Amino acid sequence: MASHRRPKQPTRARVTVLTSVAAAAVALTAQSASAAPAKPSKDEVKSQVDALYEEAEQATEKFNGAKERQATLEKEIGQIQDQVARGQGELNDLRSALGSMASAQYRNGGIDPSLALLLSEDPDSYLDKASTLEHLSGKQVEAVQKIQAKQRTLAQQRQEASGKLADLDATRKELAEKKKVSSEKLAAAQAILNTLTAQERAALKDEETRASRADGQRVELGDVKASGRAGAALAAAKTKVGSAYISGHEGPNSFDCSGLTQWAYKQANVSISRVTYTQANDGTRISRSQLQPGDLVFFYGDLHHVGLYAGNNMTLHASNPRGGVKYESMDNMPFQFGVRIG
Repeated sequence: MASHRRPKQPTRARVTVLTSVAAAAVALTAQSASAAPAKPSKDEVKSQVDALYEEAEQATEKFNGAKERQATLEKEIGQIQDQVARGQGELNDLRSALGSMASAQYRNGGIDPSLALLLSEDPDSYLDKASTLEHLSGKQVEAVQKIQAKQRTLAQQRQEASGKLADLDATRKELAEKKKVSSEKLAAAQAILNTLTAQERAALKDEETRASRADGQRVELGDVKASGRAGAALAAAKTKVGSAYISGHEGPNSFDCSGLTQWAYKQANVSISRVTYTQANDGTRISRSQLQPGDLVFFYGDLHHVGLYAGNNMTLHASNPRGGVKYESMDNMPFQFGVRIG
């Protein structure tokens, strides 16, 4: 007859160990869950990246504007400095001529004290007193007045140059700041893209390529007729479909949004300004229903994005670093207004 042993009960110590191990396992599982949040989906990554691209483009357009101001200020400062140099030369000639008069006067019986002071190192305060002219000849009075006028002009020009140099310094600081912001946003976008696998990134790229190709076909099938300078600008932009988007670039092989529109109109022999904020005022504002192929189309409340109307509710634009120059439905962005150039 078989014997039936009762199974040996675990000791209190063993129960404690097992309980501790189970609790630790639960704790580790909880820690692991909190330390490794769910990976964002491809669509979530795309949304996050697009938002960062927008922020980068806002900084890029401000960078472009500061770059334009820098170029203008540098040109103006150069012109003023040239004027000051010429004016100083003219002042030296006037003083030299007055010195010749003084020499002649000295040879004829001694130099007038008023004239002597005028030729000293710091005659300016003395020149402002009309009484100093009482003892000079008519020719000498005319020479003194010319010197006074030239000195005042030079002082004004130097003051203007000083103000513009201060503006230039502030503009250069803004340039560096906006460039840094744009670079940081683009780097953050790339870091998010890098969380996708190579296969996921390829799938995302393929989706966007197919969408862009379909949008281009919509334009072609619509048989949109473009004419005039706007039509010529659109035709030029069409040759750049597929080109890269790079912040601050204005062609001929890579562009940002306003760089593309400026380049396209330049091919049509039309000069427009460099940034979205000023291009918005380069022509006549029009509504969506008035758009014709080649018109500029502006998006977002702060007008940081621009493209060319391609017809059939489509825009041709330098979209972002991932999409480059492509066709896209205008419904994908918040349209503000169009601008007709010329």
